[in-house]
Amino acid sequence: MVLLNSSFRYVCHLFLTGSQPSGELTEDSTMWRSLSKYVCVFFLLALSGLFFLINNINVLEQNLNCQTVSTLSQLQSSIHTAFFSEAPFPLDRNHSYCGLLGQEPSPEEALEERYLLESIAWPEPMHHSESVSLDHASDPAHSFFVILPARGRSEWYVGDQLEVFVQMYDFQGHPKSHGGDFLLARLHSSELEAGVAGQVLDHRNGTYSAIFPLLWQGSAQVEMTLVHPSEAVHVLRRLREERPDRVFFKSLFRSGKLSQTTVCNLCLPSSQEPLCNYTDAHTEEPWYCYKPKLLSCDTRINHAKGGYVKGLLTNKEALLFQSGVNIKVHIHPSGSDSVTVLPEKKDKTDMERSSMKMEPTRITPSGYYFQGSWRALTGSVIRQFNDSSAITQCLKGKVVYMYGDSTVRQWFEYLNNLLPELKQFNLHSPKNVGPNMAVDSTHNILLRYRCHGPPIRFTNVIASEMRYVANELDGLTGGSNTVVFISIWSHFSTFPVQVYIRRLRHIRRAMVRLLDRAPGTMVVLRSANLQALDPEVSLYNSDWYSLQLDGVLRAMFRGLDILLIDAWEMTLGHHLPHALHPPPIIIKNMIDIILSRICP
Repeated sequence: MVLLNSSFRYVCHLFLTGSQPSGELTEDSTMWRSLSKYVCVFFLLALSGLFFLINNINVLEQNLNCQTVSTLSQLQSSIHTAFFSEAPFPLDRNHSYCGLLGQEPSPEEALEERYLLESIAWPEPMHHSESVSLDHASDPAHSFFVILPARGRSEWYVGDQLEVFVQMYDFQGHPKSHGGDFLLARLHSSELEAGVAGQVLDHRNGTYSAIFPLLWQGSAQVEMTLVHPSEAVHVLRRLREERPDRVFFKSLFRSGKLSQTTVCNLCLPSSQEPLCNYTDAHTEEPWYCYKPKLLSCDTRINHAKGGYVKGLLTNKEALLFQSGVNIKVHIHPSGSDSVTVLPEKKDKTDMERSSMKMEPTRITPSGYYFQGSWRALTGSVIRQFNDSSAITQCLKGKVVYMYGDSTVRQWFEYLNNLLPELKQFNLHSPKNVGPNMAVDSTHNILLRYRCHGPPIRFTNVIASEMRYVANELDGLTGGSNTVVFISIWSHFSTFPVQVYIRRLRHIRRAMVRLLDRAPGTMVVLRSANLQALDPEVSLYNSDWYSLQLDGVLRAMFRGLDILLIDAWEMTLGHHLPHALHPPPIIIKNMIDIILSRICP
């Protein structure tokens, strides 16, 4: 406005004087000055009209054709872009759309929610991250672990448990006095291509125990990893609760030649702009977009990931997320990091039996790797489906529905690439988004993949193809020839856990209805898995977020007649680096588990 006033004064001076601010008057200046005082008034009126038009464009849309309105809208948009940031509005949790992130739960649902949240409760650090310097945070380089002696004897045998003691220190070399660090434990043998996940116990005083079952004869090496120090976990928890908008989404609205893109999310401050409410009528799952200025809400074309909000951390907090320093860094042993395991001892002495009973915790993982193949410790024996013809025969006459994120799409891609007679049908949809379909007409096999409903960070999903898993399950007939794969976790990592609980609750209800009306239906549920982390990925998709969601998923589906693929332990136990999309050898082992259940 200062610039406008200056320009206006300059123009008025020019018209009134008929010259530059410094210079001599010409012979026509008298006549020019008499006319120019009116020109100045007209110039002011023209500028006022232009700004009135831009700021009141919505009022004019009913009286102008689409092409004219589109041109004016582009002008308004360009002016807005020049002076305002394109980032989404900051989250305001006091508004009704943001307070509960959906419908308020019933008393029974609230009770279950409280139980679930208590089951994944994480120890708090002694000090808030804002007041903690890196010097006082957990440092894997100063910390150590030591293998404790076998109970009651000097040797280890298959069937025993191995216990490891971990002491955490800060960057100044002082022992930590509180818990809350996120540690991973793995026991492995590169010679035997063997590996198993260990269980970490937090004693909440700076020390931890890691417990492993001894499942194979020969060498077994301990690997301890600090994923995040407790101070970093505190930051991650704050971001999850206070900034669920740190990944934002967008939708394109279009009608004729007129189009506009707006920001969307589970929660949007309603005081900023009018909202389009896309809450699902059946599940009541919420979703909102800001209403385009010139279009109605029913002109939405697609859904896409908008981007990631930056600048989430203070300078002190950023030091807690450093690759090679305190993100997924190994902890060194004090002494040997391996043991030699002898064959299982059949004739145990009374002292040995007594020492086994005195063990504080007996753990039973879901399985382990041996010679590169996954062996289950519970359930049926796992067959090796190394030949495509064996897989085809197992799936003969089956209809396989896959719902969820890209980690279940991997299963579709694996089978589609492996089975020569399976032909993918062109549905003219993006390969990485779907929906996808493949058919083997000779053996009557049908595979279908569809992504889950929002939130989902895919590049471009047609709005009409956005379906909720619960609604899809309710649309299935089911039966002995129907197999359902579900994987839904990664895209919920930025939201409060209550959002994930509500989504799983709808899926669980639909799953129970499906199994009630068609008991022969086979349902496979995939858990979360570990992935590669760096300072940026940690803020949006940390393994700590995945671990929390995984704990909720296991608790909510426990007791149902379904098959759980433990992707967490299968990625932790394997020697290959962690990845959001596990490598083909791990996918093969997952598919072998499923096929072994279909064709025991």
